[in-house]
Amino acid sequence: MRASERPRIQPRTGSLLARTNFVLGWSAVAIAVTAITAMDVFVITPMTERSADDEAGLLVLSAQTWVELPDYTDARPAFEFEMMRMHDLIISSDIRDLPLADPDNDFYALLRTRLTERLGAPVTLLEGDDLLWADMQLPGGRLQVGFSPQRDVEPLYVALIIGVLGAVIVIVTSYFIVRRIARPLEETANAVAAFRGAEGFAPLPEKGPRELVTLAASFNRMAREISELLSNRTTLLAGVSHDLRTPLARMRLALELLPDGVDPKLVQRLESNLERMDELIGDTLRFVRGAREVPQEILLKPFIESLLDEDTPIDWRGDESLRVSIATGAFERVMANLVANAQQHAEDARVVVVAGSPIAIHVIDRGPGIPVEERERVFQPFFRLDASRSRETGGSGLGLAITRQLCQAHGWRVSLGDAPGGGTDACISFPESIQTDTKKSAPETPEK
Repeated sequence: MRASERPRIQPRTGSLLARTNFVLGWSAVAIAVTAITAMDVFVITPMTERSADDEAGLLVLSAQTWVELPDYTDARPAFEFEMMRMHDLIISSDIRDLPLADPDNDFYALLRTRLTERLGAPVTLLEGDDLLWADMQLPGGRLQVGFSPQRDVEPLYVALIIGVLGAVIVIVTSYFIVRRIARPLEETANAVAAFRGAEGFAPLPEKGPRELVTLAASFNRMAREISELLSNRTTLLAGVSHDLRTPLARMRLALELLPDGVDPKLVQRLESNLERMDELIGDTLRFVRGAREVPQEILLKPFIESLLDEDTPIDWRGDESLRVSIATGAFERVMANLVANAQQHAEDARVVVVAGSPIAIHVIDRGPGIPVEERERVFQPFFRLDASRSRETGGSGLGLAITRQLCQAHGWRVSLGDAPGGGTDACISFPESIQTDTKKSAPETPEK
């Protein structure tokens, strides 16, 4: 697959845990609202109506019974005492001027309606002495019956309590459930991002739910197959390149033994082709050695300085005693390719090293630059930005391709950008894991 065609993973905001909790939280709120609505329609409202009807019936019956009792005996006081003891009702013929009850109370309004329907006359509800008083006009006189007020149920408060508690329960429960799923997925994502096709990768643990076990097993199998494929490809390249050296040497010897009468231009073309073949074979062998190289610990500054000639200035930013664990041969080949490429297009190529966290190395030139749409294509084998450039001056066409492959094999990243004022900035960035010392200085942006 070409580098420009590789699918890029687009970052998305919100983790699986956060998104799941959000969905489940809103589901809990919807369930709570539905439950409160159903409870209000099928439970609370019928119970409130029945309670108001029963209360109205008791008040009217008590008042009518009191009126029918003779007032010249002790029957009425005894009845009043019995109603207070049994039903917490206070029957009084002493009419008091009390404030009206809360007109916005739904239960009071419903009770007032039921009392009016039973008596056939308007009834007023009053409040006083922490009691609710029904002021009723009866055929035998006017009475005020006091009783303990009942507060109507507040569906809003109930909905808030159920909704909040339900959301908390759902979030806490989903945290443990989704975390069990998200953690293996996070490990899988990290393993996929870190996998470079090299041998000896750490396989994912195949545990957890069946789907995650299948995912981990599939990834492990795929990683092993890719590692074996890349290893076989590298071995094949090394074998073929090495074996080609022998026929090339024989061809060179045959050219040396040609008689003097052979056209010199023909001999020169043959020698040029042999040199080009030898260069391609050399690049391939250097790539094979670099891809299989084991990292070693070095001091970064003196090593980079040893790779550059006197004509390539270096600007060091950060800790000069920084030690890293790096594949030196592969890094040398990457630096040589980038510096040679910069020097080929401009004479003032320079290197800026940001020895911070992370480490970044910029190879900057003042050449014509590379168009944005071509910056991925230049890493393809044998791709030439200038089609008219001759092969004699354009190199083997594998320099940047080998650079990208070596960087990918060792977990580095190479990218091309614009240098202010014109030119190209080729940047190699390294993961923090290559640093072996404890001192990490803050990175600086290189002056380009």
